[in-house]
Amino acid sequence: MKDPKVRRLTGVCGVMIGVGATLIVPLYFMYSGPPPAWNVFTRNLLNLILCALMIVFITGFCHLIRQADSAYEWVASLAYGAGMIYVAVSLVAISLEVGAVFGTPDGTIDPTIDGPLAKGSILIHGSITRILTAVFLSAAGYAVLRTRVLPGWAGKAAYAIALFNLAFVPSIYFGTDAAQFYSAVGWGTTAFAASFILYWILAVGITLCRE
Repeated sequence: MKDPKVRRLTGVCGVMIGVGATLIVPLYFMYSGPPPAWNVFTRNLLNLILCALMIVFITGFCHLIRQADSAYEWVASLAYGAGMIYVAVSLVAISLEVGAVFGTPDGTIDPTIDGPLAKGSILIHGSITRILTAVFLSAAGYAVLRTRVLPGWAGKAAYAIALFNLAFVPSIYFGTDAAQFYSAVGWGTTAFAASFILYWILAVGITLCRE
């Protein structure tokens, strides 16, 4: 087995991403109205940590693909590029959310739907990250099935989640009602569809740790 330390580190980061995402989700549903500043700061601080872990996970995962079969290095590069852009866009979304809180006198605002920065982050939370997820997981699924760097179920699951995310890209035509399942900023687009890549990363992380 090549680079067991890389496999282990990538696996640990994957598990930490999955666990961390599970801890963050309740913070978004603690308050029926605008959350206090500490809530927004806490969940975005945790998101910053997850982004750092994502950088390590994506780099390690793509490294393992290249080592498994150099013929698929271009696929690994595609997955790496899409994954890094996904992280960069997520960091912009974090900055916009915290910036909305900084821009209010009392610091109490729902930065996902209110304030001057909210409209600019709608596509970041929705269609932009959905299409980046589809590109990353399509490349990852193809590489897994071709190189056998992971069990076949990981590649098939990546394809399925990529298609599911792709179905939410046209949500920009269906308004900005956050209470709707399918809208530009609806909970189906920004939360439900977005969660599956994290479950996939968690499952891959557990698999790498066990190996």
